[in-house]
Amino acid sequence: MLKIQNVSKSYQTPQGSIPVINDVSLTLRPGETMALMGESGSGKSTLLHLIAGLDAVDTGSIHLKNSEITTLPDTKRAEMRRTQIGIIFQQFNLIPSLKIRDNLAFQARIADRFDPTWQSELIERLGLENLLDRYPEQLSGGQQQRVAIGRALAGKPELLLADEPTGNLDESTANEALGLAVDLVDRTGCSFLMVTHSAHLASFLHTKTTLRAGQLA
Repeated sequence: MLKIQNVSKSYQTPQGSIPVINDVSLTLRPGETMALMGESGSGKSTLLHLIAGLDAVDTGSIHLKNSEITTLPDTKRAEMRRTQIGIIFQQFNLIPSLKIRDNLAFQARIADRFDPTWQSELIERLGLENLLDRYPEQLSGGQQQRVAIGRALAGKPELLLADEPTGNLDESTANEALGLAVDLVDRTGCSFLMVTHSAHLASFLHTKTTLRAGQLA
């Protein structure tokens, strides 16, 4: 499903080039869930952004199924994010002006992959039935995270990426939210790569790998 080969990434600063990712290779099989661990500044989020096509590699290649993300123009990478990749951000990134029902359906609709039956199942499994006519600001952090999970899965992506998705939640709510995400990922059969610094949350997933100073340990 996902194949990363010898990827490196540096950022230019007035003080010179700062390497962030150094010759990283990993593979994620269809239906596999993996935790990408590491301390702050180890390059985890940068690698996730490279996989999502939000940033460009310096060297190396990233393949999602039969497409090489690293050679696609910006428009094609944006299309891939709409149709094949779901992303759960730490800050939720819900649209304040849309009600919860519309936030849930947003990505699936713009990708022309909206499925009312699947949408109804997500609403039920995520316990959002009584929140659909509210706005994001009227929800708790845990409720907003459930909406973010549902939105990312609504279009049935082939790859789900999550960047510290429970970082703003207490332990009990974090466990519940991640458990739901893993269960729904299993239901859809998509692959799941989650950035986290928590060994406890990593234990929810099939495998884990660790980045240290931009390299896989």
